Amino acid sequence: MKDKAVYVRSTGASPYRFNDEHPFSPLRVELAETLLEASGALPSESVLKADTALDEQLALIHRPDYIEAVRGLSQPVPPASAAGLARRFGLDSEDTPYFTGMHEAASAIVGGSIAAADAVLSGRALHAYHMGGGLHHAFPGHGSGFCVYNDAAIAIAAMRRKHGARVLYIDTDVHHGDGVQYAFYEDPDVFTYSIHETGKYLFPGTGFTHEKGIDKGFGACCNVPVQPYTEDESWLECFTETVTRIARAFKPDLIVSQHGCDAHAFDPLSHVHCSMRIYLEMPRLIRQLAHELCDGRWVALGGGGYDPWRVVPRAWSLVWLVMSGHPLASRLQEPQGGLSLLPQAWLELWQPQAPVALPLHWLDDTSAWSPMPRRAEITLQNRRTWELSAQDY
Repeated sequence: MKDKAVYVRSTGASPYRFNDEHPFSPLRVELAETLLEASGALPSESVLKADTALDEQLALIHRPDYIEAVRGLSQPVPPASAAGLARRFGLDSEDTPYFTGMHEAASAIVGGSIAAADAVLSGRALHAYHMGGGLHHAFPGHGSGFCVYNDAAIAIAAMRRKHGARVLYIDTDVHHGDGVQYAFYEDPDVFTYSIHETGKYLFPGTGFTHEKGIDKGFGACCNVPVQPYTEDESWLECFTETVTRIARAFKPDLIVSQHGCDAHAFDPLSHVHCSMRIYLEMPRLIRQLAHELCDGRWVALGGGGYDPWRVVPRAWSLVWLVMSGHPLASRLQEPQGGLSLLPQAWLELWQPQAPVALPLHWLDDTSAWSPMPRRAEITLQNRRTWELSAQDY
């Protein structure tokens, strides 16, 4: 196996854009990629271009009538039945409205995640990162939560079929990874783990501790729903204590992780109050577990994150810095490492277009942040939650 990481780029994915006002924008990937390039961290030899997924691959998770509906709604002039189709298949909401070219762009995203997983399990790479992936809310017969096709679930299903791999799926998006969870809710060989803001207050309203799988899959599912206004220390305690136990108990052949970065305090679509620190520490732990348990086989995907200027570029870049073993990832661990400056060239490129002042450093200086009220109570509630979630592992 080659001891290297590959960065997967989905050719044809950039048109995945619902409308100009929608928070899910391909600009997020461009901002992060240019940050890596300006940092000298994304050499051309690390980039792998992926093909678009075929309908037969989409059908590993999605129903044929849904795929056909997505294809029809993607036309410049949709069929006369478009309104009914969109309503039936969950593509008429403010969150997930159909758009021209939807099928082609979503299929390209799926192709990228399949390519990443196959590169690792075929031995062509040790790790693989598909920043444009992680659309974890789509279901077999309907779109949801900005997601049309569930690339994470399809890639896992493809690897189960081709390689027979036992897969640990780790979802760190602030929104519960419902689509992936329910795709494998009966499968004992795919463990789905999600840490997220509790569904009591946040979309999609699922992901509680009692959701553990059914039938043969019972026990191969773990949810850690944290309280609103959770901060770094409590989030990382919950994550470290639970995911470490679960990974060691499950003993996967492959780890697939989703790195939505919307648990940051600046994100407008959640209530969690973490800093950039968790987006350095979580991939570090995942990488460590991959080397400990499955010979390093690790696939990382992007996901949510809706502060595209101050949060997403740094958070998604950190995943690659950790994955590729870039020296900057180690430097950021040092006592003053968080003060490492972002590349001036990147700031000069994007600040004229940004509606906010871009951050100057890789990590946040949280000393200037006001502490959250009820910090001790939130920490205690979260501790009780993770203890309940992990009690069987």
